[in-house]
Amino acid sequence: MFKNLLTTAWLTILLGACASTSRNSQPVIDETRLPQPGIHADLKPDSLTNLPRTEEGAFLLAPGFYEAEFKTYCLQPGTPDPAPNDAYLQAPMSGYRKEIVETILYNSRSKPGIPQRNVQLLLWSVVSKSDFNKLPSVVQSDARQLLSSKQIFELQGGVMGVVKKFSNTVPAGVMGGNNGIKRLFDAGASSYEAYERIAVLREPAKIKKSGFKNDQWYKQGQNYYVRHFPVSYQKVRIQVYVPAGITDSTGRVNGEYLVFDPTGLQTVPANSNAQRLGIGGPVLDIVKVVIKINKAAIPPKRLPDSKPKEKIPSKT
Repeated sequence: MFKNLLTTAWLTILLGACASTSRNSQPVIDETRLPQPGIHADLKPDSLTNLPRTEEGAFLLAPGFYEAEFKTYCLQPGTPDPAPNDAYLQAPMSGYRKEIVETILYNSRSKPGIPQRNVQLLLWSVVSKSDFNKLPSVVQSDARQLLSSKQIFELQGGVMGVVKKFSNTVPAGVMGGNNGIKRLFDAGASSYEAYERIAVLREPAKIKKSGFKNDQWYKQGQNYYVRHFPVSYQKVRIQVYVPAGITDSTGRVNGEYLVFDPTGLQTVPANSNAQRLGIGGPVLDIVKVVIKINKAAIPPKRLPDSKPKEKIPSKT
């Protein structure tokens, strides 16, 4: 399953790279030849958060070398915590209820007051097909800030047949982790560490594919480079390198801004069975400049309404 997942991610990445306009330009993967930028060893990265942002929170890139740490979340319970030798790359969201997972990740950036642990517990409940009504009340409350009423209804069991479909597409090892998480939710466990012990294995990952380095750069469709360094399942350091000359004097490429936004995507192991991680917002999110750009190019995700719409009584 892991091999199929990674293969699917790479195929999706390759197709995404062909699109002229997208929320993110995905890595172009070529196992036989991975181009690397010529960065001087002494060059220090600037902070990504110093760059202008879109109204949705994406970064508007300019030539240079950048870095920032992002919150991440375990999406594959029962797999090892990332280790320094594990190679990771960026990929679109995939897997069970990926739209709900993506929405949680994206909207968590706009709700910094929600503890990262509560977001993680919500994600574990989603991927393990647990009963939403058995979540701690505070996690249920936070979920209603991140998801629409329709999505909450789905998690409460409003859509039938999804669980059976999911059980046929997940390997036994991962199902064991999901089942363990589900049993804890069913029992009403309140200790975060109890969930963590099942979801995040404290053992070395198994290297399944050689030829990938943990400092490997991946070239994007618009000719800039990205690489990921997971610190743990809770945090990833992302570096971006934009070569000089790929943008014009207005900071655009073919009339469009160079936009980078990893939030809502995932960082996946390229060569091992380590954790698959969903990417949230920056750990230290300092927004200095916001620029309005063509929303048709990057459709925003909307937070759920704070109040439900009132029903208009029918005339009798």
